[in-house]
Amino acid sequence: MNRRILLAAGLAAPFARAQAQPAWAPSRPIRFIVPFVAGGSTDVGARIIADRMGETLGQPVIVENRGGSGGNIGGDIVAKAAPDGHTILMGVTGLLSTNRHIYRQMAFDPDRDLAPVSMAYTADMVIVVTNKLGVRTLAEFVTLARANPGKYSFGSSGHGASTHTAAELFRQQAGLDMVHVPYRGSGAAVNDLVAGNIEMMLMQIAGAAGSINAGQVAALAATGPRRHPLIPTVPSIAEAGYPRAEATSWGCVMAPAATPAPVVLRLSQSVQEAVAHPPVKQRMETAGVDGVASTPEELAAFLRAESAKWGEVARQAGIRVE
Repeated sequence: MNRRILLAAGLAAPFARAQAQPAWAPSRPIRFIVPFVAGGSTDVGARIIADRMGETLGQPVIVENRGGSGGNIGGDIVAKAAPDGHTILMGVTGLLSTNRHIYRQMAFDPDRDLAPVSMAYTADMVIVVTNKLGVRTLAEFVTLARANPGKYSFGSSGHGASTHTAAELFRQQAGLDMVHVPYRGSGAAVNDLVAGNIEMMLMQIAGAAGSINAGQVAALAATGPRRHPLIPTVPSIAEAGYPRAEATSWGCVMAPAATPAPVVLRLSQSVQEAVAHPPVKQRMETAGVDGVASTPEELAAFLRAESAKWGEVARQAGIRVE
Protein backbone atom coordinates (compact mmCIF):
# COMPACT_ATOMS: atom_id res chain seq x y z
CA MET A 1 0.00 0.00 0.00
CA ASN A 2 1.26 3.46 -0.89
CA ARG A 3 1.27 5.69 2.18
CA ARG A 4 0.94 8.71 -0.12
CA ILE A 5 -2.49 7.38 -1.12
CA LEU A 6 -3.37 7.16 2.56
CA LEU A 7 -2.37 10.74 3.13
CA ALA A 8 -4.26 11.95 0.08
CA ALA A 9 -7.38 10.13 1.24
CA GLY A 10 -7.07 11.56 4.74
CA LEU A 11 -6.62 8.11 6.26
CA ALA A 12 -3.53 8.98 8.28
CA ALA A 13 -5.38 11.26 10.69
CA PRO A 14 -6.11 9.55 14.02
CA PHE A 15 -9.56 11.13 14.12
CA ALA A 16 -10.92 11.50 10.63
CA ARG A 17 -14.02 13.45 11.53
CA ALA A 18 -15.45 14.95 14.68
CA GLN A 19 -18.88 13.41 15.09
CA ALA A 20 -21.48 13.16 17.82
CA GLN A 21 -21.24 10.06 19.97
CA PRO A 22 -23.90 7.55 18.88
CA ALA A 23 -25.99 5.73 21.47
CA TRP A 24 -25.00 2.17 20.55
CA ALA A 25 -22.86 0.13 22.93
CA PRO A 26 -22.14 -3.63 22.88
CA SER A 27 -24.15 -5.76 25.28
CA ARG A 28 -21.68 -8.66 25.42
CA PRO A 29 -18.05 -9.42 24.44
CA ILE A 30 -17.09 -8.73 20.81
CA ARG A 31 -15.50 -11.47 18.69
CA PHE A 32 -12.57 -10.05 16.71
CA ILE A 33 -11.83 -12.58 13.97
CA VAL A 34 -8.23 -12.69 12.74
CA PRO A 35 -8.21 -14.83 9.58
CA PHE A 36 -4.70 -16.18 10.17
CA VAL A 37 -2.79 -18.09 12.82
CA ALA A 38 -1.47 -16.31 15.90
CA GLY A 39 1.84 -14.52 15.90
CA GLY A 40 1.94 -12.54 12.64
CA SER A 41 1.53 -8.78 12.27
CA THR A 42 -2.20 -9.18 11.59
CA ASP A 43 -2.68 -11.00 14.88
CA VAL A 44 -0.39 -8.66 16.82
CA GLY A 45 -2.05 -5.53 15.45
CA ALA A 46 -5.51 -6.87 16.23
CA ARG A 47 -4.60 -7.75 19.83
CA ILE A 48 -3.08 -4.33 20.52
CA ILE A 49 -6.14 -2.53 19.17
CA ALA A 50 -8.58 -4.96 20.81
CA ASP A 51 -7.27 -4.20 24.29
CA ARG A 52 -8.01 -0.50 23.97
CA MET A 53 -11.31 -1.01 22.14
CA GLY A 54 -12.50 -3.13 25.04
CA GLU A 55 -11.77 -0.27 27.43
CA THR A 56 -13.65 2.34 25.39
CA LEU A 57 -16.61 0.11 24.45
CA GLY A 58 -17.14 -1.30 27.94
CA GLN A 59 -17.01 -4.94 26.81
CA PRO A 60 -14.04 -7.26 26.15
CA VAL A 61 -12.92 -7.51 22.54
CA ILE A 62 -11.70 -11.08 22.18
CA VAL A 63 -9.34 -12.01 19.33
CA GLU A 64 -10.15 -15.35 17.71
CA ASN A 65 -7.76 -16.84 15.14
CA ARG A 66 -9.56 -18.61 12.29
CA GLY A 67 -6.97 -19.20 9.57
CA GLY A 68 -7.15 -21.00 6.26
CA SER A 69 -7.72 -20.47 2.54
CA GLY A 70 -5.78 -17.21 2.36
CA GLY A 71 -8.00 -15.62 5.00
CA ASN A 72 -11.24 -16.63 3.30
CA ILE A 73 -12.40 -18.86 6.17
CA GLY A 74 -12.22 -16.07 8.72
CA GLY A 75 -13.75 -13.60 6.29
CA ASP A 76 -16.68 -15.93 5.63
CA ILE A 77 -17.34 -16.30 9.37
CA VAL A 78 -17.77 -12.55 9.74
CA ALA A 79 -19.71 -12.20 6.49
CA LYS A 80 -22.29 -14.67 7.83
CA ALA A 81 -22.34 -13.40 11.43
CA ALA A 82 -25.26 -11.50 12.95
CA PRO A 83 -24.93 -7.82 11.92
CA ASP A 84 -25.18 -6.48 15.45
CA GLY A 85 -21.66 -5.21 16.11
CA HIS A 86 -20.57 -8.19 18.18
CA THR A 87 -18.47 -9.85 15.45
CA ILE A 88 -15.77 -7.95 13.53
CA LEU A 89 -12.90 -8.88 11.22
CA MET A 90 -9.30 -7.82 10.82
CA GLY A 91 -9.15 -7.68 7.04
CA VAL A 92 -5.86 -7.57 5.17
CA THR A 93 -4.50 -6.86 1.70
CA GLY A 94 -4.81 -10.38 0.30
CA LEU A 95 -8.23 -11.16 1.74
CA LEU A 96 -9.93 -7.92 0.70
CA SER A 97 -7.97 -6.82 -2.38
CA THR A 98 -6.48 -9.90 -4.05
CA ASN A 99 -8.44 -13.06 -3.26
CA ARG A 100 -11.46 -12.09 -5.36
CA HIS A 101 -9.16 -11.91 -8.40
CA ILE A 102 -7.33 -15.21 -7.88
CA TYR A 103 -9.76 -17.67 -6.24
CA ARG A 104 -12.05 -19.39 -8.69
CA GLN A 105 -14.74 -19.55 -6.01
CA MET A 106 -15.27 -17.69 -2.74
CA ALA A 107 -18.05 -18.37 -0.24
CA PHE A 108 -18.66 -14.65 0.20
CA ASP A 109 -18.24 -11.37 -1.67
CA PRO A 110 -16.19 -8.79 0.31
CA ASP A 111 -18.00 -5.87 -1.32
CA ARG A 112 -21.48 -7.30 -0.80
CA ASP A 113 -21.06 -9.08 2.52
CA LEU A 114 -18.71 -6.89 4.56
CA ALA A 115 -18.95 -3.28 5.75
CA PRO A 116 -15.85 -1.07 6.12
CA VAL A 117 -15.28 0.21 9.66
CA SER A 118 -11.78 1.74 9.88
CA MET A 119 -8.20 1.31 8.80
CA ALA A 120 -6.06 -0.13 11.59
CA TYR A 121 -2.39 -0.35 10.61
CA THR A 122 0.18 -0.53 7.85
CA ALA A 123 3.28 -2.76 7.81
CA ASP A 124 6.23 -2.04 5.54
CA MET A 125 8.05 -4.88 3.78
CA VAL A 126 11.62 -5.52 2.71
CA ILE A 127 13.25 -7.44 -0.14
CA VAL A 128 15.69 -9.99 1.29
CA VAL A 129 17.94 -12.50 -0.46
CA THR A 130 20.02 -15.47 0.60
CA ASN A 131 23.62 -14.71 1.50
CA LYS A 132 24.68 -17.51 -0.85
CA LEU A 133 24.06 -15.22 -3.83
CA GLY A 134 26.80 -12.86 -2.64
CA VAL A 135 24.87 -9.71 -3.63
CA ARG A 136 24.45 -6.68 -1.39
CA THR A 137 22.41 -4.24 -3.48
CA LEU A 138 19.18 -4.47 -5.43
CA ALA A 139 21.01 -3.50 -8.63
CA GLU A 140 23.40 -6.41 -8.19
CA PHE A 141 20.52 -8.82 -7.64
CA VAL A 142 18.60 -7.58 -10.69
CA THR A 143 21.69 -7.92 -12.88
CA LEU A 144 22.26 -11.48 -11.66
CA ALA A 145 18.61 -12.53 -12.04
CA ARG A 146 18.33 -11.04 -15.54
CA ALA A 147 21.44 -12.97 -16.58
CA ASN A 148 19.86 -16.23 -15.35
CA PRO A 149 16.19 -16.24 -16.44
CA GLY A 150 14.12 -18.94 -14.73
CA LYS A 151 16.99 -20.05 -12.49
CA TYR A 152 16.09 -18.29 -9.26
CA SER A 153 13.01 -18.57 -7.08
CA PHE A 154 11.21 -16.34 -4.61
CA GLY A 155 9.17 -17.50 -1.63
CA SER A 156 6.00 -16.16 -0.08
CA SER A 157 3.66 -16.90 2.81
CA GLY A 158 1.05 -18.23 0.34
CA HIS A 159 -0.70 -17.67 -2.99
CA GLY A 160 -2.14 -14.17 -3.11
CA ALA A 161 -0.64 -13.05 0.20
CA SER A 162 0.82 -9.55 0.27
CA THR A 163 4.30 -11.11 0.35
CA HIS A 164 3.42 -12.82 -2.94
CA THR A 165 1.75 -9.95 -4.80
CA ALA A 166 4.32 -7.38 -3.66
CA ALA A 167 7.11 -9.65 -4.91
CA GLU A 168 5.24 -10.07 -8.21
CA LEU A 169 4.95 -6.29 -8.50
CA PHE A 170 8.71 -5.91 -8.05
CA ARG A 171 9.43 -8.79 -10.43
CA GLN A 172 7.23 -7.17 -13.09
CA GLN A 173 8.82 -3.74 -12.63
CA ALA A 174 12.35 -5.17 -12.78
CA GLY A 175 11.58 -7.47 -15.71
CA LEU A 176 12.70 -10.65 -13.94
CA ASP A 177 11.90 -14.26 -14.82
CA MET A 178 11.67 -16.07 -11.47
CA VAL A 179 9.76 -19.03 -10.01
CA HIS A 180 7.28 -18.51 -7.18
CA VAL A 181 7.43 -20.98 -4.26
CA PRO A 182 4.45 -20.60 -1.88
CA TYR A 183 4.68 -21.66 1.78
CA ARG A 184 2.17 -21.96 4.59
CA GLY A 185 3.33 -18.93 6.49
CA SER A 186 6.67 -17.16 6.39
CA GLY A 187 8.59 -19.27 8.93
CA ALA A 188 9.43 -22.17 6.60
CA ALA A 189 10.14 -19.75 3.76
CA VAL A 190 12.70 -17.86 5.86
CA ASN A 191 14.40 -21.13 6.82
CA ASP A 192 14.72 -22.07 3.15
CA LEU A 193 15.98 -18.59 2.30
CA VAL A 194 18.71 -18.79 4.94
CA ALA A 195 19.66 -22.26 3.67
CA GLY A 196 19.77 -21.02 0.07
CA ASN A 197 16.93 -23.27 -1.15
CA ILE A 198 15.17 -20.14 -2.45
CA GLU A 199 16.92 -16.93 -3.44
CA MET A 200 14.55 -14.07 -2.60
CA MET A 201 11.41 -13.11 -0.75
CA LEU A 202 9.56 -10.10 0.57
CA MET A 203 8.95 -10.03 4.31
CA GLN A 204 7.22 -7.67 6.65
CA ILE A 205 10.00 -5.69 8.30
CA ALA A 206 8.78 -6.50 11.80
CA GLY A 207 9.43 -10.19 11.15
CA ALA A 208 12.58 -9.71 9.09
CA ALA A 209 14.57 -7.28 11.24
CA GLY A 210 15.98 -9.99 13.50
CA SER A 211 17.27 -12.11 10.62
CA ILE A 212 18.65 -9.03 8.86
CA ASN A 213 20.45 -7.66 11.91
CA ALA A 214 21.85 -11.12 12.69
CA GLY A 215 23.31 -11.30 9.19
CA GLN A 216 21.32 -14.40 8.25
CA VAL A 217 19.95 -12.77 5.08
CA ALA A 218 20.84 -9.69 3.03
CA ALA A 219 18.31 -6.84 2.93
CA LEU A 220 18.26 -4.99 -0.39
CA ALA A 221 15.36 -2.51 -0.22
CA ALA A 222 12.43 -1.53 1.98
CA THR A 223 9.28 -1.39 -0.14
CA GLY A 224 7.57 1.41 1.78
CA PRO A 225 7.78 5.10 0.83
CA ARG A 226 10.82 5.73 3.04
CA ARG A 227 13.59 3.97 4.94
CA HIS A 228 12.26 2.11 7.95
CA PRO A 229 13.58 2.91 11.45
CA LEU A 230 14.06 -0.78 12.29
CA ILE A 231 16.52 -1.13 9.36
CA PRO A 232 17.70 2.44 8.73
CA THR A 233 20.71 1.51 6.59
CA VAL A 234 18.54 -0.29 4.00
CA PRO A 235 17.45 2.00 1.12
CA SER A 236 13.82 2.44 0.14
CA ILE A 237 12.62 0.82 -3.07
CA ALA A 238 12.51 4.27 -4.71
CA GLU A 239 16.11 4.97 -3.70
CA ALA A 240 17.05 1.58 -5.16
CA GLY A 241 15.58 2.60 -8.53
CA TYR A 242 12.06 1.09 -8.55
CA PRO A 243 9.55 3.66 -7.23
CA ARG A 244 6.64 1.94 -8.98
CA ALA A 245 7.30 -1.21 -6.95
CA GLU A 246 6.39 0.52 -3.70
CA ALA A 247 4.14 -1.75 -1.60
CA THR A 248 2.97 -1.91 1.99
CA SER A 249 0.68 -4.46 3.61
CA TRP A 250 -2.17 -3.23 5.79
CA GLY A 251 -4.97 -4.24 8.11
CA CYS A 252 -8.45 -2.81 8.57
CA VAL A 253 -11.55 -3.54 10.63
CA MET A 254 -14.68 -4.82 8.86
CA ALA A 255 -18.17 -5.82 10.03
CA PRO A 256 -21.04 -7.82 8.50
CA ALA A 257 -22.62 -5.85 5.65
CA ALA A 258 -26.04 -5.27 7.23
CA THR A 259 -24.62 -3.81 10.45
CA PRO A 260 -26.60 -0.61 11.21
CA ALA A 261 -24.80 2.67 10.49
CA PRO A 262 -24.75 3.86 14.13
CA VAL A 263 -23.09 0.59 15.15
CA VAL A 264 -20.47 0.85 12.39
CA LEU A 265 -19.83 4.46 13.37
CA ARG A 266 -19.31 3.61 17.04
CA LEU A 267 -16.94 0.77 16.15
CA SER A 268 -15.05 3.08 13.80
CA GLN A 269 -14.69 5.73 16.48
CA SER A 270 -13.41 3.10 18.89
CA VAL A 271 -10.72 2.00 16.42
CA GLN A 272 -9.78 5.62 15.72
CA GLU A 273 -9.46 6.33 19.44
CA ALA A 274 -7.38 3.20 19.97
CA VAL A 275 -4.94 4.05 17.18
CA ALA A 276 -4.53 7.60 18.55
CA HIS A 277 -3.98 6.43 22.15
CA PRO A 278 -0.26 6.99 23.00
CA PRO A 279 0.33 3.59 24.71
CA VAL A 280 -1.27 1.84 21.72
CA LYS A 281 0.86 3.82 19.27
CA GLN A 282 3.97 2.86 21.23
CA ARG A 283 3.05 -0.83 21.32
CA MET A 284 2.35 -0.85 17.59
CA GLU A 285 5.63 0.89 16.77
CA THR A 286 7.51 -1.63 18.93
CA ALA A 287 5.75 -4.44 17.01
CA GLY A 288 6.85 -2.89 13.70
CA VAL A 289 3.45 -1.69 12.48
CA ASP A 290 2.11 1.85 12.09
CA GLY A 291 -1.34 2.68 13.42
CA VAL A 292 -3.58 4.30 10.78
CA ALA A 293 -7.30 5.04 11.22
CA SER A 294 -10.10 6.24 8.94
CA THR A 295 -13.81 6.78 8.54
CA PRO A 296 -15.82 3.94 6.95
CA GLU A 297 -16.26 6.02 3.79
CA GLU A 298 -12.52 6.66 3.43
CA LEU A 299 -11.79 2.99 3.95
CA ALA A 300 -14.33 2.00 1.28
CA ALA A 301 -12.62 4.27 -1.26
CA PHE A 302 -9.21 2.95 -0.30
CA LEU A 303 -10.31 -0.68 -0.68
CA ARG A 304 -11.62 0.00 -4.19
CA ALA A 305 -8.25 1.46 -5.21
CA GLU A 306 -6.30 -1.41 -3.65
CA SER A 307 -8.48 -4.03 -5.32
CA ALA A 308 -7.84 -2.45 -8.71
CA LYS A 309 -4.09 -2.24 -8.10
CA TRP A 310 -3.51 -5.77 -6.83
CA GLY A 311 -6.05 -7.29 -9.20
CA GLU A 312 -3.99 -6.01 -12.11
CA VAL A 313 -0.77 -7.36 -10.57
CA ALA A 314 -2.43 -10.77 -10.12
CA ARG A 315 -3.78 -10.73 -13.69
CA GLN A 316 -0.39 -9.96 -15.20
CA ALA A 317 1.26 -12.63 -13.06
CA GLY A 318 -1.42 -15.19 -13.90
CA ILE A 319 -2.09 -15.99 -10.23
CA ARG A 320 -4.96 -18.45 -9.82
CA VAL A 321 -6.09 -20.64 -6.93
CA GLU A 322 -8.57 -23.45 -7.51
